Amino acid sequence: MNKLMRVLHVIPNFGPGGAERLLVNLLEEFDRDRFDAAAVSLYPETGTILEREIREKGIKVYYLNKRKGLDLRMIRELWCIFKDFRPDVIHTHLSVLRYALLPAFFCRIPVQVHTIHSIAQKEVDRVGKLIHWLAFRYVGVVPISISREVSVTVRNLYGHGIKTPVIYNGIPTRKFSAYSNRKDEDNNIILLHVGSFSPQKNHKVLIEAFALVVKECSKLRLWLVGDGELRSDIENLVAQKGLQSYISFLGIRADVAELLSQCDIFVLPSDWEGVPLTILEAMAAGKPVIATAVGGVPELVKDGETGILIPPQDTQALAQAILKLATNPEFGEQMGQTEQKLAQEQFDIARTAREYESLYLELLERRDKK
Repeated sequence: MNKLMRVLHVIPNFGPGGAERLLVNLLEEFDRDRFDAAAVSLYPETGTILEREIREKGIKVYYLNKRKGLDLRMIRELWCIFKDFRPDVIHTHLSVLRYALLPAFFCRIPVQVHTIHSIAQKEVDRVGKLIHWLAFRYVGVVPISISREVSVTVRNLYGHGIKTPVIYNGIPTRKFSAYSNRKDEDNNIILLHVGSFSPQKNHKVLIEAFALVVKECSKLRLWLVGDGELRSDIENLVAQKGLQSYISFLGIRADVAELLSQCDIFVLPSDWEGVPLTILEAMAAGKPVIATAVGGVPELVKDGETGILIPPQDTQALAQAILKLATNPEFGEQMGQTEQKLAQEQFDIARTAREYESLYLELLERRDKK
């Protein structure tokens, strides 16, 4: 009987982010006849939606007790786990490489990979960039980009000689196409935004554009899913503009697939992105997408075919795009059908998992030949 390849993922926590959601989906999708996959969360459990899902699905996760800020205890904690789990592959995410690099080196882990979940310039702080530069150039850690545009930013930041395989994010497309569309009882036109209330997502430009459009289309409603540092600022902006009856703050939700089935248009006016899972989810649900042409988004959304792309921070362009889809539902439905097929064919989580599995095997075989 062949030995299972042991893969250990390391991530800061399992909060409500795209990288965290992707990892849970991957851990569930990996071929268990060939891979023994588990994860480490540097922070302890806090009862998040993803943590509950992890328990329900029986996914193996080690939770550590990291303090906020720099916590060098994590180096020894990870060393102990690496010695216990004996992984063939360490796969790091987000900012954890600063803690995982030394224990992986001293435990002589055969293969180390790190997924870049956003454009490289925005992924980590200055210390993180220095550590990643050393890891990618001199230690042999393989950076994985989630889009072609992300791979360009990796080479621009860390050196044009860096080799960075591209593996696009994926989602369980069936989950988001399983719901039947339900029309609002008052025949309203529902816009949905899913994302943290952070500078990156630029809720401000969305509220300002919505304020312009609702004057011409009073049936519009905006649902905001998520939480974060800027939520109170955005709530104040909504109140200032007198839009409380048009905009709903729904908080962090576990039923995004059902909310997508109820909406008419998905909107994501971010200032920067990698490959946002929320856009893939909207595509799989067959909903027309309005998004900014940043990061890997233009590699998902074809302007005028599967959605509408706009420049970042352009209130007028966003307002015009919303009005165009709100007043031409047939156009939006056609877009939705096209992108749903595209999501199912190119962005299912099974494809993503198989590509990661193939990369692990390739890197391990290459290491064995040295």
